[in-house]
Amino acid sequence: MNTNPGPQPSTATAQRLNDAMKRLRARLRAESGQHATGLTATQLGVLADVVREGPITAARLAALEHVSAQSIAQSLAVLKASGLINSEPDPQDGRKKLMSADPSATELVAKLLTGRASFLARAIDQVVAPDEREDVDKAIELLERLADVDLGEGRI
Repeated sequence: MNTNPGPQPSTATAQRLNDAMKRLRARLRAESGQHATGLTATQLGVLADVVREGPITAARLAALEHVSAQSIAQSLAVLKASGLINSEPDPQDGRKKLMSADPSATELVAKLLTGRASFLARAIDQVVAPDEREDVDKAIELLERLADVDLGEGRI
């Protein structure tokens, strides 16, 4: 009797991957201290983009985050009220505003990223055997490819 069920359908694999990523994201938020900031994951993502890419327009932020201009405006309002970002007129087009990070924002993002990386490094050291490290590298490459794919379809 063959007990090997064969390959799983892509939908089942997709659901397992989604569940695993959701659990890992939640764990990273907890381990990094993100909850203590009082900011949502979306707001922190926008803040990290401003730190990394700034000075930057709201339209560019919306494109980077794959969200609407309205969603970005809401996140920016919270971040401005928190003193984490500043806006100033674009010197090339005064109708636009450029967002830049306050030094405290740069420190906050660095602290959160360090916390996440530290947790992941410790977890990898604890649960991934040396002969499995290459598998982790392959999995990362596959995840990067999945993140970059353009299927040309609408969003849910």
